[in-house]
Amino acid sequence: MGRLFWKFFFFIWLAQLTTIWGVGGAIWMIRHNESQKLIGLDVSRPASFLVDAAAATLQHGGVPALQDLLRVPTRHQVYVLDDVGHEILDRPVPADVQEKVREALQGGTVVPTIRKVDSAGHIYRLFVPDTEHEVSDRLLPRRSPPSLFPLVPVGAATLASLIFAALLAGYLSKPIRHLRSAFKAVAEGNFEVNLHAIMGKRRDDLADLGRDFDHLALKLRNSIEGQRRLMHDISHELRSPLARLQAAIGLMRQQPEKVESSLVRIERESMRMDKLVGEIMTLSRLEAGVTGTMDQSVNFFELLEDVANDAQFEARAQDKDVRLSGIGNATVRGNEELLHQALENVVRNAVKHAPAGTRVEIEIWVDPRLQRLGVTILDQGPGVPDTELPLIFEPFYRSSAQEKNVEGHGLGLAISRRILEAHGGSIRARNRSAGGGLRVEIMIPVATVLHLESYLREDDGAS
Repeated sequence: MGRLFWKFFFFIWLAQLTTIWGVGGAIWMIRHNESQKLIGLDVSRPASFLVDAAAATLQHGGVPALQDLLRVPTRHQVYVLDDVGHEILDRPVPADVQEKVREALQGGTVVPTIRKVDSAGHIYRLFVPDTEHEVSDRLLPRRSPPSLFPLVPVGAATLASLIFAALLAGYLSKPIRHLRSAFKAVAEGNFEVNLHAIMGKRRDDLADLGRDFDHLALKLRNSIEGQRRLMHDISHELRSPLARLQAAIGLMRQQPEKVESSLVRIERESMRMDKLVGEIMTLSRLEAGVTGTMDQSVNFFELLEDVANDAQFEARAQDKDVRLSGIGNATVRGNEELLHQALENVVRNAVKHAPAGTRVEIEIWVDPRLQRLGVTILDQGPGVPDTELPLIFEPFYRSSAQEKNVEGHGLGLAISRRILEAHGGSIRARNRSAGGGLRVEIMIPVATVLHLESYLREDDGAS
């Protein structure tokens, strides 16, 4: 058992001991004080029956009948004091006993063997003195037996508290020990720890902590696996251009007359590698949360129109078309350069996969109630299998439906997703139900709604 168990144990037990001994002592003091007030008085059940009988006789038969009753010898003798403190059979009653009877009647203490009876206009006080050890009918003051502290019940309660404190300390410290073991396992690279299953049916904060730890371990495992995949994909992507560079250099050595064509190949592959490295660095910065200034006021329609114009210039060379339309415009707070890159990646991806002779539709709309802006990009390409849709925003992912001759490293959409998430937005994709192709939807919060008018950018670029 660890130190935490003993800390829990001693603190819990100390709290219980304080309560047990404090309450027990207080109860003992109260009862002890009450018993001191009744020293010299008989409070037994037989005595209470005699007092009840004497009270009934006094009420119905008067003092003479009561005197006749009291002259009958019994083990417990009932004494009766009149208004002036005189005992009706002239039996002596010590002053301290009379005082105790008076205090019991006036203080509200309920004692069955002490009664006050009103008869014929006079007040009589009935009680039974404690004469158990007296050898005569003379009532003498007695010393009370010592009132002992209840050691047996308090000791039993102390033992019970000891067991309870141990059980409670174990109940509290056990999940913490499991959590410590889980941290140690994760530190050693074992992410298969399942604290939720280990803790069983617990429904307290420690169980919630275990579930949070399981979620953390899953996130760490996915992150590490993602880094491993990323390193593998990077090495794979770099291997191809490097191999082509080596082939071009080898060709230059073997066939000097083809130096010019080899240089062109080397330059092209170098540019591809430079682009790949740039995209990897961008993705790495976004993953690390390095986004630069995020407080620029960006006119979103103007930004999207600039992206659409660039995409239209590229699309015309491939016998394709790009059209921008929508309702409303707004400003967005963020980094204009990053937002431009995010939109450009999505739009260029749509143009790249759209067949010749088709159009890429870009639609923008503003919801002033939700203070959000939406962009929809639709193409008529081959689409993506439904099972692969959640994966297209992962680094280096290529759809199985993608044509083999389509260039790209699979980083553009991953970069776009992280840029939009850094701006509080989101992006998702789904296949179009009619006409085929992919539908990409972007949502991003707006800073200011500029207008809600509709517009359409035609092929010639006029808005």
